[in-house]
Amino acid sequence: MKILIKIVFSAFLMLSFFACKKDKIITDSGAKVRFSQDSVLFDTVFTTIGSSTRNIRMINNNKQRIKISNIQLQSGSLSQFIINVDGQKGTSFADIEIAGNDSVYIFIQVNVNPTASGSPLIISDKIIFNVNGNTQSVALEAWGQDAYYHRPTDAIKFSDGTYLPYSTISAATNTTITWINDKPHVIYGYLVVDSTQKLIINAGVRVYFNYKAGLWVYRFGEIQVKGQKGNEVSFQGARREKDYADEPGQWDRIWINEGSNNNQIDYAIIKNGYIGLQTEILSNTITIGTPGRLKLTNTKIQNMSLWGLYSLAYQVYGANNVISNCQDNSVNLQLGGIYTFIHCTFSNFWEKDKARVKATVNISNYIQGLVSVLDSCYFGNCIIDGKLSNELNLDLNYSSAGNLPKPIFSNCWLKTTNSVATSTTYINVRTGSSLNYKNKASYDFSLPLSETQVKGYTSTQAQIDALKFPNDINGPTSPRNTSSVTVGAYEVN
Repeated sequence: MKILIKIVFSAFLMLSFFACKKDKIITDSGAKVRFSQDSVLFDTVFTTIGSSTRNIRMINNNKQRIKISNIQLQSGSLSQFIINVDGQKGTSFADIEIAGNDSVYIFIQVNVNPTASGSPLIISDKIIFNVNGNTQSVALEAWGQDAYYHRPTDAIKFSDGTYLPYSTISAATNTTITWINDKPHVIYGYLVVDSTQKLIINAGVRVYFNYKAGLWVYRFGEIQVKGQKGNEVSFQGARREKDYADEPGQWDRIWINEGSNNNQIDYAIIKNGYIGLQTEILSNTITIGTPGRLKLTNTKIQNMSLWGLYSLAYQVYGANNVISNCQDNSVNLQLGGIYTFIHCTFSNFWEKDKARVKATVNISNYIQGLVSVLDSCYFGNCIIDGKLSNELNLDLNYSSAGNLPKPIFSNCWLKTTNSVATSTTYINVRTGSSLNYKNKASYDFSLPLSETQVKGYTSTQAQIDALKFPNDINGPTSPRNTSSVTVGAYEVN
């Protein structure tokens, strides 16, 4: 029995010895920490807007605990970076211990101070680590840029108690404001083009929206977006880090009401919002023919968490547009209206977490029991395509002769299970399985030479529509074959 006790006691002493040795802090000058990366880069961050959070790991590959005697930002309190170590924010931390074969996270953010310069700035700093007499570091770098900021000055209160914060482009009425391509515009809340005001956005201007922000062209206001091929006007979310490059739902919408027939958007890229464009008559009595028209050309709308183009009883003339990859419909036309689409590509191959169940194009002449005339709805030389078996939904109310809808699909390529035998609705259309786009995941809906389904439309009407836009979305360098027509926004030569 005594021998057994001695053996157990000896074993206990050995375990205690090794446990104490393992728990002891290693102080050897050769013992360092390793980092998950040796530098941290933040993509362009606007002045006054914080970045998303990046992180690094401090890794202790030793069997014993190690103590980092000091962690600090090299620029100290003057640094534009913010770090968080073990749940505490600051610029300097002392005596941070890491267990053997364990790690600790450091979280990093950056805020860029305002500057009068419109050129990108480079902000850099280092995190300095002192470990067992050794100095180690991780480089920090961010690109910052100044911008025009549009912040709410007022709010609309709704009956449910919620508020819509907004500001207007100018305090003056009967005014025209022109945005030039010198600095980006960053919008908080809603920026309103009020009645009798006009907003002109020149080529190359970049417009960034914060969460739930939008641009509202109110009744009798007017917008003209004057982009150019290779110098498009862009509308997207304000977060510019890589994590947000393809994230939908970052902002709300561009909303255009009735009152002007001169709303125009040419060569724009509208992406990563909730609704790309919403055109809508606000008056209680819907009257088709009420002034309210949008000419939408050479524009891409993509990656919206609801709809690409949503229209109620409005007039839209669209040509050479690509509206793609939205959570719901790419195009949703409700409550009637007057619509003409020439050489447009409506393709929806949404690949985000929530599966899409709605057709690429939805056309309806009623909403919530209210029926309105679909005065005309013409698709000429267009593509309607997507992942679903039927990408064209016609939800039409034929209850009275006055509301007889008249949609026409002329010389189009359609992915649909609808019968296309009705000659008054479907004129010289082709149907089939999904087209072979060059890179639909990257929103490249151009087509290879081998895609014969979209080529060779030779009817008189196809040629007439092609002559209206003799160049495709790529501009003068990509002329159309107006005798043997390619449908959609891209010419296939």
